[in-house]
Amino acid sequence: MAALQFQILQPSKSSSSDRRFHASLYPSSNFRAKSVYHQKLSKKITVEGFILRREHTAATEAPTQTVPGNEDKDFVVSELLAIAEAVADRANMHAIIGAQRDNWNHLLTNSINSITLIGSLLAGISSIPVGEATPQLLPLKVASVLLFSTATGMMLIVNKVQPSQLAEEQRKATWMWKQLERSIQDTLALRAPTELDVMDAMNKVLALEKAYPLPLLPGMLEKFPKKVDPACWWPKLRQRRPGTHQRRTINGVERNGWSKEVEEEMRGLLKVLKLKDEEQYVRLGKVVLNINKTLAAAGPIFAGLATIGSGLLGVSALGPLPALLAVAGGSLATVANTLEHAGQVGMVFELFRNNAGFYRWLQEEIESNLGEEDLEKRENGELFKLKLALQLGRSLSEFGDFVPYAAACKDEDIKEFAGKLF
Repeated sequence: MAALQFQILQPSKSSSSDRRFHASLYPSSNFRAKSVYHQKLSKKITVEGFILRREHTAATEAPTQTVPGNEDKDFVVSELLAIAEAVADRANMHAIIGAQRDNWNHLLTNSINSITLIGSLLAGISSIPVGEATPQLLPLKVASVLLFSTATGMMLIVNKVQPSQLAEEQRKATWMWKQLERSIQDTLALRAPTELDVMDAMNKVLALEKAYPLPLLPGMLEKFPKKVDPACWWPKLRQRRPGTHQRRTINGVERNGWSKEVEEEMRGLLKVLKLKDEEQYVRLGKVVLNINKTLAAAGPIFAGLATIGSGLLGVSALGPLPALLAVAGGSLATVANTLEHAGQVGMVFELFRNNAGFYRWLQEEIESNLGEEDLEKRENGELFKLKLALQLGRSLSEFGDFVPYAAACKDEDIKEFAGKLF
């Protein structure tokens, strides 16, 4: 199958510049290497020199012609390349920071558990009655108090920032930045970019920066929100106003792959995505968030009780109660901390929120197309159905069987989920 490629036609020059520009167009290229050529791009690129050629067709050379407005077009290409280079850097930064924060989660979890267990052991030993030698166990008592106090403070901080959730945010951000990079590369490889492409890329960059911020403090996403909303990493889609476009039907199928039947199927799919798929992950997110809140509060409380108990060791009026508080409190704090962070409950919550956001994004894509009255301005209907099928994890035959079911079902009768990918 013929592949679409672009070629720059210039007067006879060294092939090194051609190779460097070729590297700037394809996803396998290194954006760092492109930045050297990018500085001289406006002098070398002639947009009118782009031509489509089939695979294995011999390259041809033709003299470059000066076309009015080429400088502006070259500048647009330069802008898009600059954005692409920044996007590639962001993807690398998020990947590195995500690995770092995942290490934080493991190291802090193990450290806190070790501290609380050792504190419980020291508290238990120092509570053993040894008669006149009891003052000799005072250092163990002080050590257990210090260890429990340290564990309480560390738990408060770690439970606030949720390292496992931070790592999941960076993993998702890395994926989205790489996807944006590929999108920009495709635009450069398949056609001459326009100002609208630059604006669209910039809007996506700003939306991703807001959805998945790099700084830890300030700017960190709220880890215990009052309301669970799907994650939103895309810019607000342009609102299209209904027009008076007169549709023309040819052989029962409207233009650009859209028909009344397809529109009804898309509305049914939209209903299922909202009532079943998105609602499912929002509901699960609420459950996991409540579990995470409980564990985040329980760990420091237990560690605090253990600190108080270890501080009261040796008070004869209280009997064995201080030792019980110290040992049991330290043990329960270890259990709560392990369940929360080794179980990565924060990561699971973020995962559910991202999955709900994915289905919200599909809904907005469908609504955006259905809201456009001019069929020629919509995405091709057949291609759009293919993309939806792949994004939902269904084969074309499965998708073709499902969408009529979604369109025919009433809200209360919907049993099947649209997505099979998550």
